[in-house]
Amino acid sequence: MENQKRLYSKSDIQTMRMADESRIMGKNRVDELINFAQNSGLKRIGIAHCIGMQKEADKLKSRLSEKFEVYSVDCKYGRIPSSEMLENDSKGISCNPAGQADFLSQNDTELNISFGLCVGHDIVFNQKSKVPTTTLIVKDREHKHNPYKEFED
Repeated sequence: MENQKRLYSKSDIQTMRMADESRIMGKNRVDELINFAQNSGLKRIGIAHCIGMQKEADKLKSRLSEKFEVYSVDCKYGRIPSSEMLENDSKGISCNPAGQADFLSQNDTELNISFGLCVGHDIVFNQKSKVPTTTLIVKDREHKHNPYKEFED
């Protein structure tokens, strides 16, 4: 057991303690996220979202803005042509998860939320994010963004 505990920094333990203290039984994840951020003394939250979920991201931003300074950025940030980004014959505008992470970093966010980003794009965003990141919604077109349904009987 002691061998496993060494895997955690003091900061990791503090984050886990805050999560434990912020848990609200019977509440939804957004309420728990708000409680966690308040208990942690956070003031600035970032939302990196899929452009296809703009309306939902705006609703989340509005809700969080009641208690925090919130910065939101869609996946098409920077409007880079896909052919330029991917160096192929792709059409349209490329997603830009590294650009989303950079935008939020420039705005000094203290916690970021991944909101409906595609598989792979969420990985890049999480890797490039300079602050802790939590996932609120994952993209799952078949199950209306609830991959849990894949495992229900």
